[in-house]
Amino acid sequence: MNPYLFYYLAVVNLIAFIVSGYDKLAAIHRKHRIPEKILFLIAATGGSMGLFLSMLLFRHKTRHWYFMAGVPLIMIMQAAILHYFGQFG
Repeated sequence: MNPYLFYYLAVVNLIAFIVSGYDKLAAIHRKHRIPEKILFLIAATGGSMGLFLSMLLFRHKTRHWYFMAGVPLIMIMQAAILHYFGQFG
């Protein structure tokens, strides 16, 4: 895998994890929330694994079927794209 791609994915997944954790904390304290569109956008730009792990760890958005189905679907599509272009596997 290209080292730049690796570092990009590491950073965007860390951001996704932190943003989802912040949103969970904001939900608990009834503060300003991160829009769901933004969470999906972060996942679509490469942060799907970080978002999914934080969803499971923080039990955040797990009752929303479109997150529980959509984020893994994004992960599968991203893995297929990486595989197709020879960057993965």
